[in-house]
Amino acid sequence: MNRFSKLLRLIYINYILAKHGLDEVIFAMRVFAPVRFLIYFNPWTWIRDKSQSRGVRIRLALEELGPIFVKFGQMLSTRPDLISEDITNELELLQDKVPAFSGARKLVEKIYGRPIDDIFVDFQDEALASASIAQVHGAELLDGHQVVVKVLRPNIEKIIRRDIGLLYSIARLAERYWTFGRRLRVTEIVAEFEQTILKELDLSREAANAQQLRRNFEKSTMLYVPEIYWPYVRPQAIVMERIHGIPVSNITALREAGIPLKVLAERGVEVFFTQVFRDCFFHADMHPGNIFVSTKDPQNPCYIAVDFGIMGTLSSTDQRYLAENMMAFFKRDYQRVAELHVESGWVPENTRVDELEAAIRTVCEPIFEKPLKEISFGQLLLRLFQTGKQFHMEIQPQLLLLQKTLIHIEGLGRQLYPDLDLWQTAQPVLERWLKKQVGAKAFFRKVWRDLPYWAEKLPDMPAKVERVLEYFHREELRRGKEELAIQKLFSEQRTTRKSGFMNGIGCALIAMALMIGLIQSNLWSDAQDLARIAWAIGASGAFVLLLTVWLR
Repeated sequence: MNRFSKLLRLIYINYILAKHGLDEVIFAMRVFAPVRFLIYFNPWTWIRDKSQSRGVRIRLALEELGPIFVKFGQMLSTRPDLISEDITNELELLQDKVPAFSGARKLVEKIYGRPIDDIFVDFQDEALASASIAQVHGAELLDGHQVVVKVLRPNIEKIIRRDIGLLYSIARLAERYWTFGRRLRVTEIVAEFEQTILKELDLSREAANAQQLRRNFEKSTMLYVPEIYWPYVRPQAIVMERIHGIPVSNITALREAGIPLKVLAERGVEVFFTQVFRDCFFHADMHPGNIFVSTKDPQNPCYIAVDFGIMGTLSSTDQRYLAENMMAFFKRDYQRVAELHVESGWVPENTRVDELEAAIRTVCEPIFEKPLKEISFGQLLLRLFQTGKQFHMEIQPQLLLLQKTLIHIEGLGRQLYPDLDLWQTAQPVLERWLKKQVGAKAFFRKVWRDLPYWAEKLPDMPAKVERVLEYFHREELRRGKEELAIQKLFSEQRTTRKSGFMNGIGCALIAMALMIGLIQSNLWSDAQDLARIAWAIGASGAFVLLLTVWLR
């Protein structure tokens, strides 16, 4: 993208921002303070709907700027730790509905390198669904299987990199000239968005996610994941089983099909917590557009999930602390909650537990005044994240994905069954999981799980033990040689000091003998001179003796 094209794109972006009244954000920067009066010359200042909140205006602007900005807005909606609540609520409403592109048939032939009739008996040119990155077409394989083909938009990577470059430019300007922009760390947000969206450009990654989730729920009657046809998986296209069901948001159709909504709502919660605490791998984009309900057995309702581009994972440490946190929350054991935050490393280790406990109690007590069925897990996590910021809590992306998905699940469950008690449904799952993690059964299960590994390593153990013992033996010999060398050095130093001492005594004795000889030979007749010489020789001898003793 040359500079002229980038300039035109920036002008268009500014035009859209001004159109939706977001020029106030631009003129809030210090660099534009002298010309802030120009905001009144914006023609939309006088004709736009004054009742629209800033969140609504941001959402409308992103929708008009195109699919990449819509995707960016969706990502921002998952960062309540950075963006205020009124904006995140609006950004969650962004619907990724983009006009379909034409020429999908030729694009599929180019990706697979052969005529489309060699792969499919039938390929529907009209898209079943269209999103910002890819769109879906119905098809039938040569063996008769009904499938859908998901294909990336043409030149989408080039478009994404162009707009991400512009987002970086805008973010740097915001951080440089806008105090609020620096506090939001806008550049870091863009970098996180870049990593997320570039991963979604590899559809083979999405196919692998779907396969893992399908394997996790292979014998389940609560969640069905479509089959992936791996011979037709490419980074730009995937083929998967075509599913048929009722969109979960169509309450009227679900009632007409005779599906018990209370059971369906409870199963949705159980499916989510099973993904999180049994598998540490969960569908992180479970909005109503990605969830359907099978009508094969209405009295035993089963969910069907699609779109596996965004998946969340938890480490075993995060998983354990999250489960214990939830149990402690609903027992109102705020001290334990504070201790778990410190033990898990979510807050600095020098955090005072009593101060954190008091802050958590302040947040949670008003929430627990409500009936349990009215308590929102997602909002509870959000409040805790906001409280944790006061104690320099580092919010991890997987926890934010979890919080966002939990809000979707709660909204979906209570839309199906308004009296759903989320805690009553989730508690048995959490308790079963915690019991599996502690006690004798957990110990023997871990030993049994690691037994093949140790059985594989056991034949090598004698040789490894021998090498370790040989290493320590060599170290012991080396240390022994070093100690002998040091002792020899000390012995030599003592011998040298003794020799110096004896030499000093010898010199003193020679000097005294010389003095006595001179006196007896009467070489000096002057007694006074003789006394001076004797004093000088005696003093020299004494000095030599003292110096030798000091050196020793």
